[in-house]
Amino acid sequence: MDNLPNVFTGDAIEAELVTECDARDLGLARCVQLLRDAGLRPTRQRVDLGQLLFLNGHRHVTAELLFEEATAANMRLSLATVYNTLNQFTEAGLLRRIAADGLKSFFDTDTSVHPHFYLEGEDILVDVSEGLSFTKMPEALPGHDIVRLDVVVHLRKAK
Repeated sequence: MDNLPNVFTGDAIEAELVTECDARDLGLARCVQLLRDAGLRPTRQRVDLGQLLFLNGHRHVTAELLFEEATAANMRLSLATVYNTLNQFTEAGLLRRIAADGLKSFFDTDTSVHPHFYLEGEDILVDVSEGLSFTKMPEALPGHDIVRLDVVVHLRKAK
């Protein structure tokens, strides 16, 4: 055993490994707490998908894209589990569903009210960076409240 090289020698390498493990553990703890705060039990599937969604900055994902990412990360999940989890996260207020077209929904990790561009033919949803304002909102129907406003501006490549 003494003849084998020790790849963990040196303070810099050891510190880097510890920092990497600490960051992973911290991310896991943050994700578990986020789920608990939203009233969700932190199951393995929810935590795995939550880490992909919430620890990588602001994102717009489809169920298919998230499934591909989970598969690439060796997470053993079905597409149905991904759909169910996204729906649970949305119901708990952790995600916002954006119906960009009649067939596909995106899930936005930024749940604030903000408009989007949908790039038709490219299946990409991006936030509109400049402000958008409305001078008048319609009155809600009697006995109803306006819950939210979704604005999706569809774009197509210019010819």
